[in-house]
Order: sequence, then C-alpha cells, then structure tokens
Amino acid sequence: MKKVLVTGAFGQLAMCIKQAAPNYPDLDFTFVNKTELDVTDPSAVRSYFNENPVDVCINTAAYTNVEKAESEKEQALAVNAMAVKTLAQVCENHKTVLIHVSTDYVFDGTKRSPYTEQDATNPINVYGASKLAGEEELAVHCSQHFIIRTSWLYSEYGHNFFKTILRHATEGNPLTITTEQLGTPTNANDLARAILLVADSESKEYGLYHYSNSGEATWYDFAEAILQESGQIETANLAKTDHYRTFAKRPVYSILNSTKFCKAFKADTINWKESLKTLFVENNNHK
Repeated sequence: MKKVLVTGAFGQLAMCIKQAAPNYPDLDFTFVNKTELDVTDPSAVRSYFNENPVDVCINTAAYTNVEKAESEKEQALAVNAMAVKTLAQVCENHKTVLIHVSTDYVFDGTKRSPYTEQDATNPINVYGASKLAGEEELAVHCSQHFIIRTSWLYSEYGHNFFKTILRHATEGNPLTITTEQLGTPTNANDLARAILLVADSESKEYGLYHYSNSGEATWYDFAEAILQESGQIETANLAKTDHYRTFAKRPVYSILNSTKFCKAFKADTINWKESLKTLFVENNNHK
C-alpha cells in the first residue's frame, strides 16, 4: 500500500482530496496542516520524512492570495518557491514521488488559444512569479515529480470565488463582476480526482501537465452561472464591468490545454458548467 502525504490539509484542494480518498483503497493517506508540518521549515520537513515513510507527497500547501502577494512578496516566495525547493530535495533523497500544484497565472495572457505545457511562461504578478519559481526549483531538485497547473479553482471548501458570490447574493450585496479575463473555472473536486489518478498510477512520465475543467468563461459568466444554479439569479444584484481595479495584474486569457494529461492518464475533462451543476446537486444531497 502506498503511503501518501498531503500537505496543506486545511486548504480547499486537500479537503477535496480527503473527500475522494475512500475511493482509493490502495493509498494510505496522511493529511498534515501547517501546525503538524510547516513546509517552510527545512529541518521540520527533513525530520518528518526521516521518521515517516512517504511514497508519494501531494503538495497542496500554497500562498494563494493573489492581491496580498503584491505586498507580501517574501511570504509568497517562502511558501510557493522555497518550501517547494525543500520538499523537492527531501523527496529526492527519500525516492518519494512529488506531485505539486501550480497555476495558469504563470502565463501573461497574450495568447488567444489554450496554453500548452510547451508555451513560454511570463508571469505578470507576484503570485504567478512565486509559483513559477516553485516549478523551477522542483524541476531542478526532484527527478520523480509531476507538476499540475490548474485554473480558477473553486469548491464547497475554503475561501474562493464560488463561495464569495453565494455569500454576497444571500446577504443582498451588489455584485459588480469583471468581463475582462477569460479562463476556465475548475472544480477542485475534479482536480482532486485527477491528482489521485496520478498518485494511484505507476506512471514514470514525470514532468509538467495542465489540468482544468473544459470550456471558457469570464468571471462575470462564472458568477452568473453560480447564481443561476443556486436559484438566486432573479434576486441577485449582478452587474458587469469591463474594468475592475485590482492591485495585481491578471492575465486576460489563461485557458489551459489538458490534452497531454488526458492522454497520459486516460482521463477526461468535464465542462465547467456541468461540473458546477454537479457540485450543487452533491451538496444538496449531503444536506
């Protein structure tokens, strides 16, 4: 049975992995939060791996606040780059497979067709730069690695656009949402299953992959679909804007091409609208 360590246990992606874990009986999971394992502390990481066998490490620990990263560059780099370097070095020493999650924000958004793994990176904000630095450290220091870039992640867990829209609509707050950026909302539950597919496989096709839901949307389209599915579209105070002021620049186009991943792991991608519907149905069933 493979021993699988998942970092960042309180984050939305780790919570989705935890929910999907019972479907993978050959994987023995341990979830650690920052208190149990601070990935920014090299000696703590080394000690943990010395004391606990780990066959696969899924690193979901990340600094994800795109806005705050502009003023907290050191913190973003500490988690998204230096901690990844540490994990990569330790995983290499222990012959552990490292699965790491990255982002569409490593691109500048000047392309007008879905980004492939071969496309040149050029982040335009601190968050994207810190995630790219993490990818580079990982590629250098760990031979058995999978980097999975994803986009516009949301779920029923944690802080994300999906939950924010629902909260504001319920509270009756006005919602002015940008039409400026085009990307693909990705259900973290789908990404969790994709990651577990990799963890459960014996694949040696290490390297860089893209995985997101399929289709495209602006943030306004996504907000509209959320309100439609929740039955609040008639009562919500929703408006669109072509410019929404933010500290961090964001790529105006960041759709990912998931073909390489789907071929390598015999996987499918689900259209983002279908996946959003599924999330509402499953949540209603759990209530």
